[in-house]
Amino acid sequence: MEYGFLTLLPPIIAIVAAVAFRKVALALLIGIFSGEMILFGWNPFLALDATVNEILNVCSDTGNLKTFLFTALMGAFVIMVEVSGGVDGFVNYLTVQSRKVKSKRAAMLIAYGIGILIFIDGLLSIMFTGVVTRPLIDKYKVSREKLAYICDATSAPVNAIIPLNSWGAMLMGLIAAEITAGFISGDPMTLLVESLPFQFYSILSLVFVLFYILTGKDWGPMKRAEQRVQTTGALYDEGVTPLLNDRDGIERLVPAGQGNKWNMILPLIVLIGGTFIGLFVTGGGSIINGSGTTAILYSVIVTLLFMAVLYTRQKIMTGKQFSDYLLKGVSNMINLVCLLVLAFAIGAVVKQLETGLFLASLIGDQISGAFCPAIIFVLGAVMAFATGTSWGTFSIMMPIAIPMAAAMDANMLLTIGAVISGGIFGDHCSPISDTTILSSMSVGTDLFSHVKTQLPYALVVAALSTVLYVGFGLAL
Repeated sequence: MEYGFLTLLPPIIAIVAAVAFRKVALALLIGIFSGEMILFGWNPFLALDATVNEILNVCSDTGNLKTFLFTALMGAFVIMVEVSGGVDGFVNYLTVQSRKVKSKRAAMLIAYGIGILIFIDGLLSIMFTGVVTRPLIDKYKVSREKLAYICDATSAPVNAIIPLNSWGAMLMGLIAAEITAGFISGDPMTLLVESLPFQFYSILSLVFVLFYILTGKDWGPMKRAEQRVQTTGALYDEGVTPLLNDRDGIERLVPAGQGNKWNMILPLIVLIGGTFIGLFVTGGGSIINGSGTTAILYSVIVTLLFMAVLYTRQKIMTGKQFSDYLLKGVSNMINLVCLLVLAFAIGAVVKQLETGLFLASLIGDQISGAFCPAIIFVLGAVMAFATGTSWGTFSIMMPIAIPMAAAMDANMLLTIGAVISGGIFGDHCSPISDTTILSSMSVGTDLFSHVKTQLPYALVVAALSTVLYVGFGLAL
């Protein structure tokens, strides 16, 4: 059944409700329920039952459960490195002992560098960057919103630009399907690599993040956030409740100034190394084909076991204290896990409504081939923003864009780059995207503060990307 413009209502309602009420969970629930109302002919009783079942279905999916468990256990990781003195020792080493970090610019550059280096998985990149650099950012009075922007604007773009991960495997699979169908010829890996220079949004995102870090020329809501923390020291706006409160209820077991940097560095090495090993094992000897969720989950479990041995042997904590902090860390993440469940559920609803396919149908067939990549980028961006998923956008748009480019004699590599860039933009900015939610959580701010400060920056990059797609479409 075709629902027409009604397919756009659930994501629009969810986004508007999130802005209006500042209650993300409530907004997502309203969005899910409105979508089920459309699917079940406006019957509220059937819609309510379907809403509950949709949420339960999300929780019953093994892949989703691994993501939720990893997220919850990362809460335990955050607390452990804090109470063990690892964070304090790490910050003291960088700022006092080695004097490698002497300014807010240097602190942000570390966050930027880590976001680029951890290209194996977007969620791990966000969590890792937030955990490692948040203390440095606070020390030099950088707003949590700015750190959230750095985390979010590096994770997905880097995953797409350096496709030695599950992103690359998925994109090559989509391109290979179009080769098999006869719409395009060549090798999937070669085509993907050759399209990398045309991922304008991803490339410009990384460039602009670096520009704002080096120059400090913030503007709009981000400038106000930076002025707030510089003048008042307030980490968040008045009335804001961060998704992860890393300030209250934590009794540090190591006195300030006596922390050991290795209590943070060694667990991080185990976490990253374990993830690479997990990708290699689950991929049958290929990191690209590995299961990111499985690798990260087992890696964080092994890391926590390592931390238990490391900290108890130093007599920093007892086994019982370790268990207590483990449970506290997990409990701190319950709200976030609930938000992820609801975000996945509304994604499933808009998929049933075929929101993405409806948006794709609006393209029509009366567009000049030169403008094809720009249209594909804009449509993909809108689709990803409305659905909150880059992968879903790739899966819908690639089978549409490649045949369309072939029929319109548009540049194929430019079109592939436009598909990927469009998906990255929406996933980067959408309030119902898992990466947007995780970025807010990992740095300890709220979702609305992150979205309102980041979106103006992202829209500028998107506008420039559109111009580039038009220009290159006319030139190539």
